[in-house]
Amino acid sequence: MDSTEENLAKKVDIYRDTWVRFLGYANEVGEAFRALVPVSLVWGSYVVATSYVTADAVDKGKKAAKSHGDKPGKATLIIPGFTINRVCAASLHLLGKTTRWPLSVRKWTTTAIGLSTIPFIISPIDRSVDFLLDSSLRKVYGEGEKHE
Repeated sequence: MDSTEENLAKKVDIYRDTWVRFLGYANEVGEAFRALVPVSLVWGSYVVATSYVTADAVDKGKKAAKSHGDKPGKATLIIPGFTINRVCAASLHLLGKTTRWPLSVRKWTTTAIGLSTIPFIISPIDRSVDFLLDSSLRKVYGEGEKHE
């Protein structure tokens, strides 16, 4: 490897810059399918997402400990899952009130709406959480802004 490739490899965060990032959104997929699958599968999707968040937090914590002492990073799982849950619940309700579609069609449509929402909520939620943390906890803990 030449020095350019080595620098690139060092800068790639497996939890943020690769497909692994999408494991953090497994619970949104689970929420999108909630109307169609047993609740245990939805909770399983939260296990996948929580495992991702835990691994990312441990990784960031180790990196922070090396460079800043023992100030751990923060992570969120609740906001995106809650957003998809509410989008799906509202969609199912509205489809029930405005269409005469059979329940199975309404549930599949709700799932499709939930899944199609995921790509649109990732960046705004990430940016909003970063902004809130940059404006509050990161100032308190002296960590500086994430996206300077």
